[in-house]
Amino acid sequence: MLNITTFLDANSKRLDKNVLYNPSTGDKYNSSELLSIVSEIGRNLKSLGICKGDRVLIYLKNSEEYLLSLFAIWRIGAIAIPTNRVMTKSELEYIIGDSKAKLMITDNDAPDIDIDTYIPENISSYKNCEVLPAENTDWDDLCQLQYTSGTTGQPKGAMLTHGNYFTAIHNECDVLTLKQDDVFLGIYPMAHVGLSWAIAALRAAAYYILIEQFNLDEYLDLCENEKVTILTGMPPVIHSLTTINAQKQLKAVREIISGGGPLHKKIWKDFHQTYRIPIINAYGLSETIVIGTGTVIRPEDYREADRFESVGHPVCFSEVKIVDEDDSSKILPNYEQGEIALRGPAVAKGYWGNEEKTKSAFLDDGWFLTGDIGYLDEDNRLFITDRKKDMIVMSGWKIYPTEVEEVLIKYPAVKEIAIFSINDCHRGEIPVAAVVWENEADDEGLINYARENLSRYKVPRKIFALEELPRVNGWKLLRRELRKMFKV
Repeated sequence: MLNITTFLDANSKRLDKNVLYNPSTGDKYNSSELLSIVSEIGRNLKSLGICKGDRVLIYLKNSEEYLLSLFAIWRIGAIAIPTNRVMTKSELEYIIGDSKAKLMITDNDAPDIDIDTYIPENISSYKNCEVLPAENTDWDDLCQLQYTSGTTGQPKGAMLTHGNYFTAIHNECDVLTLKQDDVFLGIYPMAHVGLSWAIAALRAAAYYILIEQFNLDEYLDLCENEKVTILTGMPPVIHSLTTINAQKQLKAVREIISGGGPLHKKIWKDFHQTYRIPIINAYGLSETIVIGTGTVIRPEDYREADRFESVGHPVCFSEVKIVDEDDSSKILPNYEQGEIALRGPAVAKGYWGNEEKTKSAFLDDGWFLTGDIGYLDEDNRLFITDRKKDMIVMSGWKIYPTEVEEVLIKYPAVKEIAIFSINDCHRGEIPVAAVVWENEADDEGLINYARENLSRYKVPRKIFALEELPRVNGWKLLRRELRKMFKV
C-alpha cells in the first residue's frame, strides 16, 4: 500500500509547528491542520460520488485551496487533473472531454462548463475535522494526469502514479537536503509539476511560504523578513536578480532552484559571482515529475564545474543516455548531440488514451525519449542544447537555438533574446531572432557580433524587436508563439 498523502499523517503525529503560510491571506497551518483539511475536502468529494480512479479537475488560482484539494484527491484514490487559471474555456473543455473528468474543483468565477463543480470555501474551518483514512492505493495506481503544454497539436495527459510522486519527493528532499528548520519560498504554478518541490518541503516539515502571484518586491521582502533558506526561481527571475543588489534580502538563502527552460551561461555566471548562492539547475519534464527521474547540479558541484552550462548528473535511481534522433537504439558517444533519454521510477506510465504517442516516447525497456537535444561530457554531466522540435534545419545544416542564444546574449545591447525559425522557399527554414533591447535597438551591431562569433549559417537572417518574450506564466519560452507572430 502506498498513498502519497500518508506523509501528512506521520508529520501530524510528531510535529507541532507551522509548515504552510500564505502571505496574501495571513493564514498559517501546521501538519495536523493540513491533514484535517485534506480529510474534510476528501469526505466532501466522496459525498459527491467521487470514487477511486475517478478524474477530478482543479481550476483555481495558486492558493492553499489548490494544494489541499490536490492532496484530497490523492487521499481518496482519485486522479487529479491540475489546470492553470489562465486556460480558456475551450482549453478546459478539451481536457475535460479527453480525460472524462467527473468533477471540477473551482470557485465562483469559473467559466460556465458542462461539468459538476465543487467550490472549496472556508477551508480554515476544517482545521479540527476528523481524519479520513487514506485510500488503499499501490505504487502503480494513477494519482494525476499532467497535461503537457503541447509544442504541437493538443496537450497530452501524462499518467503519473503514487510511486512516481514518492520517487520525486524523495529525490527533491535529497537534492535540497531539506530539514525542518528550512524556510522554502515557492513561486511555481500549482498546475505545474514544479509544485513537487514544495510538496517535498512539506514532506520534510520545512516552512513553505506560498506566493499566489509572483511580484519581485514581495519576493525579496519575504526572503528578508522570513529568512528564506531555499528559494525557487526560473531563468527570468534569476536574470532580474543580476540587475539589482539584493544581497541583504537574500542573506539567509543557501540555494536557489532553476528550471522550466535553459539558464543562459552569462546569467548563471553573473548570479553566482554576485551572490555566491548555488543554483540547483535541474532537468526533468512533466513526464518525470521534474527530477523524479532527471539530472541536477548540486552545491558540491561548484567546486569543479565552472562552465555554468550543465544540468548535472542523474539523481538517485535515474539513468540518462544520448541516442540518435532517428534511431533510438543507437547510443551516441560523449560530446555528440542527440536526443536525451531518461529511465527511472518516476517516468510516467504513458499518455492517457494515446497509445500511438505512448509507444513512440515510452520504450518497452523503460527508457523515455524526452524530445530534448543534448550531450554528455567525459564526466557524464548532461548539457541541454534544445528541444528536438525547436531545432532548425537550414539547407541540411542543424542549428540549435539555445546555442546561438548563449552567444548573442553577451552582446551588451541585448536584454533578452530568442532564436527561432521562419519558412524560406529556398533553404526550407532560416534562423531569426526576437530581441528585447536594453535601451535602443542595434540590429546592425548584433548581426556583426554574430558574424564574428558564430559560424555563418548560424547567424540570424532577421531581427524582430519585442517589449517582452512570450512565456508560459512568465516562465517557459514559447518559440511556437514567435513562429506564429512572425510568420512570413
